Amino acid sequence: MHQSVIVSGFGGQGALFSGQLLTYAAMDTGKQVTWIPSYGPEMRGGVARCTVIISDEEIGSPIVRNPDVAIVLNNPSMEKFQSELKSGGVLIINSSMINIPVERKDIRAFLVPGNSIAAEMGDARMTNMVLLGGMLAVNPVVELKAVEQALRDHLPERKQHLIEPNLIVLNRGYTEVKKQVTNEL
Repeated sequence: MHQSVIVSGFGGQGALFSGQLLTYAAMDTGKQVTWIPSYGPEMRGGVARCTVIISDEEIGSPIVRNPDVAIVLNNPSMEKFQSELKSGGVLIINSSMINIPVERKDIRAFLVPGNSIAAEMGDARMTNMVLLGGMLAVNPVVELKAVEQALRDHLPERKQHLIEPNLIVLNRGYTEVKKQVTNEL
C-alpha cells in the first residue's frame, strides 16, 4: 500500500492539523509516513495545505504530483486539486463552502457539508475533522479507530477538552460519506 493525500484550505481551517493527525495515526500503527506542510504568504486566511504519504514500505520521495486523495475545504483548493488528482482518485469536497462543480468523470467525488455538520456541534473550526472522517469512509488508509486514538494521544493538553466534540464530528463525516458509498452500489 502506498497512498498520497492532500488536505487543502484557507489558513485557520485546520488542513494542516487534520493531515498531521492522519500522519500520527499511520505512524502509530506502524506505517511509513511523510507529512509536508505548505503555507501561503499569509498564515490565517491564506492557502494552507499538506501532503501526507502513507506506505507499508519505505517512501522514496515526499513529492506528490497527482495525489490519490484530495480533501478540499475551499474553492481555490477545489480549482487546483480537482485537476491534479490522479485518475481513479478520491475527492472529498466541503460542500458548505465549495460551489465549483465536479467536472471529471474519472474520479470519485463526495460532497460533505463540513461547515454545517461542525456548526451543529457549535464550532465550525471542526470542519477539517468532518472531512477527514469522510475520507476514511471511502479510503480507509488507516482505520477510523486509529485516528480517534491519535487524537487522544497527540492533542496538546491545553486542547484536551476538544477531543470529544472532534470525535463526534469525525464520526459524523464518516457516516455521511459511508451513506454515499452505499448509494453508489
